[in-house]
Amino acid sequence: MTTEATTPATEQKTTGPRKLLGIVTRDKNLKTRRVEVQRLVRHPKYGKFVKQRTICYAHDETNASHLGDTVEIIESRPLSRSKRWQLVRVVTKAPSRTLSNLEGAVAGSEAGAPAARIEDKTKTDEKK
Repeated sequence: MTTEATTPATEQKTTGPRKLLGIVTRDKNLKTRRVEVQRLVRHPKYGKFVKQRTICYAHDETNASHLGDTVEIIESRPLSRSKRWQLVRVVTKAPSRTLSNLEGAVAGSEAGAPAARIEDKTKTDEKK
């Protein structure tokens, strides 16, 4: 018998930095992202699975992630009082909210919106 047959097929690595998947919940700070990591924990008395969350502050050097993105973070040395994680990659991008607001208008111009405002002003002037 060889020792290879007795070892499990997939060995789990127990050392090294932890890697987590989470959703970016705040991206207002430059190079800092607040990532919410959710997990299911079995209740000790009732046995029901309960959702719990952990807030991690991650360093995003290139500002690649935005609000709602699913990201992978890795544990690192302390970068500030609260930052202990670094962004590895953006797993999935969140659907863009700005494109749905514009709906055909060019960014920076007010092509579609002012026409409705002008019509509203003329209606109020006619009522007076």
